[in-house]
Amino acid sequence: MIGVLVSGEGSNLQALLDAALPVVAVASNQPGARALERAEAAGVATGVFAVGDFEDRDARDAAMADWLESRGAELVVCAGYMQLLRPAFLERFPGRVVNIHPAPLPDFPGAHPLEDVLAAGAPAAAATVHYVDEGVDTGPVIESEPVPVLAGDTVETLRERVHAAEHRLLPKVVRALCAR
Repeated sequence: MIGVLVSGEGSNLQALLDAALPVVAVASNQPGARALERAEAAGVATGVFAVGDFEDRDARDAAMADWLESRGAELVVCAGYMQLLRPAFLERFPGRVVNIHPAPLPDFPGAHPLEDVLAAGAPAAAATVHYVDEGVDTGPVIESEPVPVLAGDTVETLRERVHAAEHRLLPKVVRALCAR
């Protein structure tokens, strides 16, 4: 059973739903995130855990972990979730939290990896699924699919091709993790 963490549009969440994976709950730090609408349309339970609604991030992450566990989540997938998870969360799902990242790791971590790939003149971005730890994109890589940088690429054109790779790779890796 999969819990998904989202912050925005939710196209990777949609890829998981379209792959008929057992998504049981979707949590967001952003009220009104488009991803929540996608989950609701699929009949999946949703919850909003904005930091401002809690004493601190530890309390928010503990509450979010409680909520996911109460819905049967055993694996947590960060699908465009733009917050670092605190130990209060990670300790509840040891070795069972994964993230999708749009660039090769460990070379291009952080919030703006495609800009960094282009600025470095790197030959490729990537769809990279990795385990989440307390660092910024520092957990072990599970699988990565390179996405070549083409002449004239902008962040937007590269992002479009990376998203297509993410939408293939994430469901494949999550399905394999669920089979373990």
